[in-house]
Amino acid sequence: MRAPILALALALAAPALAEGDQPGEFDYYVLALSWSPSWCEIEGDAREADQCNPGSGYGWILHGLWPQYEDGWPSDCRTTERDPNRRMTRDMADIMGSSGLAWHQWKKHGRCAGLPAARYFDLSRQAYEAVARPDVFRRLPDPVEIRPDVIEEAFIAANPGLSPSHMTVSCRDGHIVELRVCLTKGLAPRDCTGPAARSCGRAATLLPLD
Repeated sequence: MRAPILALALALAAPALAEGDQPGEFDYYVLALSWSPSWCEIEGDAREADQCNPGSGYGWILHGLWPQYEDGWPSDCRTTERDPNRRMTRDMADIMGSSGLAWHQWKKHGRCAGLPAARYFDLSRQAYEAVARPDVFRRLPDPVEIRPDVIEEAFIAANPGLSPSHMTVSCRDGHIVELRVCLTKGLAPRDCTGPAARSCGRAATLLPLD
């Protein structure tokens, strides 16, 4: 009886092995732009992160390019693509703040894109460079309390193809931490859906400076 029982167990287990997030099977991307001074105040300074050194000059950096479902997102997918080498992650530090973030983003999100690592990072840079980051936030003389919709309005003014439905602002610990822009797989703006459409509201929130 042992053989039939084993065969039945394997048959029942087979669908489970096929389940889970599959690389390349998603609906759109979220381009996450992190306000580096906020991250530094919340946790980066305590880590003595290089991007938080005085005068480092980071403003809106690339947090990541995240595959999304219409409701939810895949993460930590298993992929047959090779992981990036150190040069690939190091080369992303100029827009991501560190090679460590680039590696983390590949593991959690990049593997779900269904692309080779080099192509995923190239696409991430292309998406980042396609969205103009308003200079006004870098010219402020002091930290300010600012409404998230003011951040959105500034990005729309700098990027006429964007609208409020294409983006959300994320807040944490009383700080504006991120602007997220929803993009098609071809990197055209599109409406955000599901959790990606949830913003942190319209109350004035701190925007610290470098």
